[in-house]
Amino acid sequence: MNARLLSPYEHRSSVVHRLPALAKMTAVVALVCAVVLLPRGAGMMYAILGATLVAGAALSRVPARHLAWRLLMLEPFVLGVAALSLFQPHGGAVFAAMLIRSTLCLFAMVLLASTTRFTDLLAALWRLRVPALLVTSLALMYRYLSLLVDETTRLQRARRSRTFAEGRAFAWRSSAAVAAHLFVRTSERAERIYDAMCARGWRT
Repeated sequence: MNARLLSPYEHRSSVVHRLPALAKMTAVVALVCAVVLLPRGAGMMYAILGATLVAGAALSRVPARHLAWRLLMLEPFVLGVAALSLFQPHGGAVFAAMLIRSTLCLFAMVLLASTTRFTDLLAALWRLRVPALLVTSLALMYRYLSLLVDETTRLQRARRSRTFAEGRAFAWRSSAAVAAHLFVRTSERAERIYDAMCARGWRT
């Protein structure tokens, strides 16, 4: 599961995969802007954009269950944000609009990540002249995210092997301790990486 979360790219031989990363990124950004700028009652346009995404998913040959699983993993955040609109006037309509818009945008992002390598996305950002510091930070984050996940797994395994108590309160304390140790180790690793980069001539 961790590997699929950290590396969502699905290698397939399809038209969508062969498209340039810059073209796909531009199309996704345009679609997201269109979704955001559409009025709340433009149901037909939402349906057309949704059908376009479904057609793109079909052309990509990525298994539908993989796309659906990744989308469902993100939907709780969408529901949590959209649910806040229920406390205002006409909250039902606002909730439905936010849910549809957010789902379409997330679907577009999931499809982009599933059909484009992260390195190709970074190269497209370079071509778009996105600030170099931001692109470098994204590259480092992607590089070391798997290390943090592995470090978390080792800490949790070590904690479980040394404890025999049960109970929800103890589980919360154990998780808090793991998070604290992970924060300390992450800070130390970040300092070492920064010193190594500076020693090799890297400057902000």
